[in-house]
Amino acid sequence: MFNERGRPAKKPRVALAKKQSSQKSQPSKPVLTQMFLATATSLRTCPSCQLSYTRGAPDDETLHKSHCARVKSGMEWGKEEARFEGKGVQVVKERVLLKGKQERGRIVAVRADIGGKVGAKLTTMLDTINRNLSSPDLPQSVLSASKAYFFLLPSTSPTTTREKIVGCVIAQRISTAMAIVRSPSDSTAGSDPSSQGIPKDNTADSEEAPLCVDGHALYCSPKQLPTLLGIPRVFVAATYRRRGVASALLDAATETFLHGCKLDPANGDVAFSQPTGDGRGLMEHWGRGGARIYQE
Repeated sequence: MFNERGRPAKKPRVALAKKQSSQKSQPSKPVLTQMFLATATSLRTCPSCQLSYTRGAPDDETLHKSHCARVKSGMEWGKEEARFEGKGVQVVKERVLLKGKQERGRIVAVRADIGGKVGAKLTTMLDTINRNLSSPDLPQSVLSASKAYFFLLPSTSPTTTREKIVGCVIAQRISTAMAIVRSPSDSTAGSDPSSQGIPKDNTADSEEAPLCVDGHALYCSPKQLPTLLGIPRVFVAATYRRRGVASALLDAATETFLHGCKLDPANGDVAFSQPTGDGRGLMEHWGRGGARIYQE
């Protein structure tokens, strides 16, 4: 294309602008990054609290740190919680002597469905217990029929008057439970198969596999017997175990759970839900052979 002087005509500026605009609108090629597959796992199980967590993950590290501290040493019972003593928090026993060191604590009880500051403290404690025992959360229907008993120890620091929760027992109102027998042949005499001992397992109706505790089967008579008190959870901080904390809490529960009625585990008044190895030892020693088993 030529102008009137015979010279090549210049391209219109509009067309050039459109070409430049179309070049700018084209997306640039993404920069590729070389990725590597890590085959080594960072999952770790703490030998102290048995919690499995991912090493290097901030949320997991924080969760493990707080949980492990509670399992080892318990939880704080501060002034905020102490303000509710007499207002939803019942002081059950004072000056309870522990074995070993000359330490004295006290026991308080609260409704397991309590709210507010004390309820938040109990919720954290139950979360710690359930994680430590690998147990499910207790449903609201159970909490509504239960009391929580805390063993409190004064702080050893001279600069604070705060206490620590070093043990907790949940006591639940139940109606029936099963008597424990040594083996199927030790249950009530007679040839009636319904009176023979059956192994207790994790389902309500199964009679196939026993509940194994430290490699030993725990057998129960299938007959449901009237029982007043159930113990679904027992916890003592690791630093304070073997010092009578759990026995003191269980004694307090049997003496105060039902007003004016002291319960006797040796007579079959108290039952435990499926125990761990340590829980079975406590059940047999404290219950003097009369404690029972109930389905949680």
